[in-house]
Amino acid sequence: MTAFGQVVIGPPGSGKTTYCNGMSQFLELIGRKVAVINLDPANDALPYECAVNVEDLIKLSDVMAEHSLGPNGGLVYCMDYLERNIDWLQEKLKPLIKDHYLLFDFPGQVELFFLHSNAKNVISKLVTKLDLRLTAVHLVDAHLCCDPGKYVSALLLSLTTMLHLELPHINVLSKIDLIESYGKLAYNLEFYTDVEDLSYLQYHLDQDPRSAKYRKLTKELCDVIEDFSLVNFSTLDIQDKESVGNLLKLIDKTNGYIFAGTEGSVVEFSKIAAAPLDWDYYRYPFYSTCMHAYIHTYIHIMLAQASLG
Repeated sequence: MTAFGQVVIGPPGSGKTTYCNGMSQFLELIGRKVAVINLDPANDALPYECAVNVEDLIKLSDVMAEHSLGPNGGLVYCMDYLERNIDWLQEKLKPLIKDHYLLFDFPGQVELFFLHSNAKNVISKLVTKLDLRLTAVHLVDAHLCCDPGKYVSALLLSLTTMLHLELPHINVLSKIDLIESYGKLAYNLEFYTDVEDLSYLQYHLDQDPRSAKYRKLTKELCDVIEDFSLVNFSTLDIQDKESVGNLLKLIDKTNGYIFAGTEGSVVEFSKIAAAPLDWDYYRYPFYSTCMHAYIHTYIHIMLAQASLG
C-alpha cells in the first residue's frame, strides 16, 4: 500500500507547525484523511491533533538535563536516537498508511538537513520500508527577501537541503501576506520567486559594509545557485484557501498523488499523463540523484576558489 505525504522542514520561525495545522485542516476539508506526525522533540505546544508524537519516545528537555547538552546538541542526539529506534516509528505509522495522507513536522535546526545524516536516514528508511511517496516542503520566511544578504543565504540553504535530502522538493516563501509589513522590496516579487538573475542584488549588497567585504564570495555563491537553476520558490498565505490549494496541487504533482486513483490501469494512467497539467518543468525542475555528488563537489570547489581569491 503506497502512502503519500509531506516532509515539512525549514528554519525556526518559518511557520512549520502553523503550516502543518493549516494544511491538515485544508486536507480534511477536501475529503482526505490526514495524520500529522510530530518529529520535533522540542515542540511541546502543538496546535494540531497529533497522530504520532516523537516525545513519546524521547524529549529534548530530558536529553539536555541528562547529558548536559544545549538545544542544538540535544536535537542532534534526539534525531540519532530516533534513527536507532526507527522500528518504533514504523510500527506507529503502519496503521495510518492504509488510508491517511501524512504530514511530518520536523525540527527547525537547519544543520539536521545539510550537515548531519540522521534526519535523511530516518526519511530514507521510511520511504524504503513503508513505500512512502514524500515531498519535502521547505519553508522560508518571506521577510528574508527584504535583506539581500539574508535572501542569498536562504537560497544557499535551500540548494544544500535539496541536494542533501534527495527528495522531490518544493521551496516556499511562507507568510507572504505579511511581506509588505517587513519593508519595501528592491524588486518585484517574481524576481525573488523565479531566482533568474542574482547579479541585480550585487548593488544592494555593496551598500551594506558587512556584505561588501565578502563581495567576491557572494558573487561565486550566486553563480553556483544560478548555474544549476534548481532553486525557486512558491508563495504561501496559510490563511488563504486558494493559496494553500495551489501549493497542494503542486505537491500532488511532485509526489505522484495525482496518479493515486488510477489503480494500475494503463488506460487511466495515460489519460492523466497526457492531459495538460499546468506544469512547468523549467520553473520546478527535478534533478537526478546521480548528479548529487557532482553538484556537491562543484559547490565546494567554488567556495574554495572564492576564499582563496
